[in-house]
Amino acid sequence: MAQPPIHHRTLDLDGVEVFYREAGPVDAPVVLLPHGYPSSSFQYRNYLPALADRWRLIAPDYPGFGYSGTPEHFDYSFDGYAGFLERFTQAVGLTRYALYLHDYGSQIGLRLAIRAPERVAALILQNGDIYEDVLGPKYQALKAYWANPSAAEREKLAGAVSEEGFRDEFLGEVAPQLASRISPDLWKLSWPLMRTPKRREIAVGLMEGLKENLGWFPRYQAYLREHRPPTLIVWGPQDGYMPEPAARAWLRDLPDAELHLLEGGHWALETNLEEVVALSRDFLGRVHP
Repeated sequence: MAQPPIHHRTLDLDGVEVFYREAGPVDAPVVLLPHGYPSSSFQYRNYLPALADRWRLIAPDYPGFGYSGTPEHFDYSFDGYAGFLERFTQAVGLTRYALYLHDYGSQIGLRLAIRAPERVAALILQNGDIYEDVLGPKYQALKAYWANPSAAEREKLAGAVSEEGFRDEFLGEVAPQLASRISPDLWKLSWPLMRTPKRREIAVGLMEGLKENLGWFPRYQAYLREHRPPTLIVWGPQDGYMPEPAARAWLRDLPDAELHLLEGGHWALETNLEEVVALSRDFLGRVHP
């Protein structure tokens, strides 16, 4: 049976051209998919059609990423992106949705959830970090900059915003037999879209903003404790940023969450797509039918 098609759309949002991918019936329950770094909605290209027979899935590119515009006057911060995501949901008429939270999308999506908790039907968590005590060893470079925000340390961050840096992000720590499942398209296509001075500066600014974001961690955790949204955790523990303890930490505030540790790493939709799809379908079929 053929999978439903993905539609590639653009809209004008406050003067910003926003690109997004959409699949599924317009009247179906919605799954909203904010993307991570250094990718775009492209990271969900295989996931969207796999669920689109029963759900409407929507994945936008943030301003400064993917095929969306890069306006001069925009708040390129986690809070700015949360505001963008809120306006985007309003523009496409979303009043209730499940949120897929991954990487930077976990920070942006949870800020959206705090703004409008009544709209969140469920969460799917996949390698997102909101617990400081279990951050992985790859955070050391960021912590070194936060402790000493010198020009030399900042240049190290800027050096990671490169094709080779993107390759390292996508391949990460996964075992060799799994790394072969990760397409070079991820960095070969992402990097040309990011190699403008403006976009590289945005990327470095977000790395710097992760320090301020630590102050939001207790707020994210309080949201989870207060609202207890139905939650599925699908996690690749071969992750230098967010290893297995980072997955289990979510259970502190969501003790009823369903936790599944997969074989892969940070980009589980590349290495473990069938598993994530099967778990998502079962979960969403029960809590967001």
